[in-house]
Amino acid sequence: MQLATIDIAIVVAFLLVSLAIGIAVARRAGSSHTEFFLSGRNMPWWLLGVSMVATTFSTDTPNLVTDIVRTNGVAGNWVWWAFLLTGMLTTFVYAKLWRRSGVETDIGFYEIRYSGRPAAFLRGFRALYLGVFFNVMIMATVTLAAIKIGGVMLGLSPVQTVLLAGSVTLVYSMLGGLTGVILTDFLQFGIAMFGSFAAAWYALARPEVGGLSGLLANPEVQGRLDLVPDFSDPQMALSIFIVPLAVQWWATWYPGAEPGGGGYIAQRMLAARDEANAQGATLLFNVAHYALRPWPWILVALASIIVFPDLASLRAAFPEIDPAVVQNDLAYPAMLTFLPAGLLGLVVASLVAAYMSTISTHLNWGASYLVNDWYSRFVNPDADEARLVLVGRLSTAALMVAAAAVSLLLSNALQAFQLLLQIGAGTGLLFILRWFWWRINAASEIAAMVVSFAIAAYFQLGHARLFGEAPPATTQMLLGVLITTAAWLIVTFTTTPTDRERLYEFCRRIRPAGPGWNEIRRSALTDGVDLIDDTVAATSLSAAIGCMLLGSTAVYATLFATGNLLYGNTASGLLQAAVAAGAAYAITRLWSRL
Repeated sequence: MQLATIDIAIVVAFLLVSLAIGIAVARRAGSSHTEFFLSGRNMPWWLLGVSMVATTFSTDTPNLVTDIVRTNGVAGNWVWWAFLLTGMLTTFVYAKLWRRSGVETDIGFYEIRYSGRPAAFLRGFRALYLGVFFNVMIMATVTLAAIKIGGVMLGLSPVQTVLLAGSVTLVYSMLGGLTGVILTDFLQFGIAMFGSFAAAWYALARPEVGGLSGLLANPEVQGRLDLVPDFSDPQMALSIFIVPLAVQWWATWYPGAEPGGGGYIAQRMLAARDEANAQGATLLFNVAHYALRPWPWILVALASIIVFPDLASLRAAFPEIDPAVVQNDLAYPAMLTFLPAGLLGLVVASLVAAYMSTISTHLNWGASYLVNDWYSRFVNPDADEARLVLVGRLSTAALMVAAAAVSLLLSNALQAFQLLLQIGAGTGLLFILRWFWWRINAASEIAAMVVSFAIAAYFQLGHARLFGEAPPATTQMLLGVLITTAAWLIVTFTTTPTDRERLYEFCRRIRPAGPGWNEIRRSALTDGVDLIDDTVAATSLSAAIGCMLLGSTAVYATLFATGNLLYGNTASGLLQAAVAAGAAYAITRLWSRL
């Protein structure tokens, strides 16, 4: 399809404004590596929260949701809705701990929590493992979505899309650092939200769909509307509901939903002005991510089932697209081709915004690992600020090139999502407990990392060759969680603990709650060591867990209330809205105990 002049003007104007923001803050960003990667640790909660949610609002997210809805119905979204529990745990338990740690990246945690060469190895290796391998994989899935959108809506080849989509993002990310990323995120989130609501409005207006009432009455759609799966199909209920809620949220590591916080979420918390702003930012992120955004995407996905009922219809509508790329996730950009001139430009700009916000964050986050936890720690510890900023900018460019290359090898977003979940299976419980149990050490983390990756590699590359086909994704994840957790627990109890002096210092700095540090407290009393720093506030772990459960209830109830009101179930929707309001009020009463 062809963009009208007004559409092109809107997209170009958006790109120029984003570039101008990067240029405007380039001098500030280049003043030090702390400014480049943490915005001087002086960001307010509302900017950081919007930046978090903008980052997760990537071009592949609506494609992924569309793939899920077309494959497993609305209830299939529990594979990512379950991560709300992780997010609320981070909000009320870990946000303050990350901010008071004072580290420059979450990888820096390893050398304030563990000791010796294993801690140094873990920091350096994870910097490359997460900053390069994992990070490039995430950016590649986002770029894959951009490739599909560019092919369907603009007729661009994959290489053309990669070059056009990445160039402006790369330039302002290299110039503006984290401050440029956060400020452009604020603009991009507003445009992206407008675009998603506009896409839903026009998807429902299609003659084949017949508005919201026509959508809900269509027999092809009615079987996919349930908010929880049909338990008469135990395998489906197990894979998309029971396992995500019972195991996945705490047991698997996934960027943006790390148990205990981490990655670019931790980067935003570390950039906050103080602990309260870190906590407020993560709360805003989780509310917006799980309660505000899903329904526009879901409505477009449901409408696409009527307009493009199967892959054959998608291939027939877009014969110029490589058939290997035409999967269910292509249905989202396919629905956008019906938008009128003017609005089409705004929606295209919103998709560009979604792409840029995610990629720019991952570029800065990955470069922060390479500079702080690899280059300045192991390669050139004496590097001055100008050199560190230069290496950060060069690392940003290298990561963009690598992600673009990998994106040309992928076929669909759900494929990459499941692969990354499998690689992180079994590591989540360790990331939760390492703050609250003194016995976990660097060897525990190394074992979890190695075993989880080996299991994922086996299922991806070896099992099918030996037995003819790979087991279901749920089975793979459960086996990964079981074996990995057992492995790191065995290693924990059979290896030397972290040095007592390091553990004493960690207690003074973090002041962790709960019984998991009682051994260290008794040891410190015997050694005459004072572990209490009066400038660090104590935390009520019971109050934090209570707020986590109430926060999850409020957001889930809001999500269901919105769905039931859209479905016409007014009584259920209002009741769930009342539950959400009650849970939110209870949080305000309990918050003071934190």
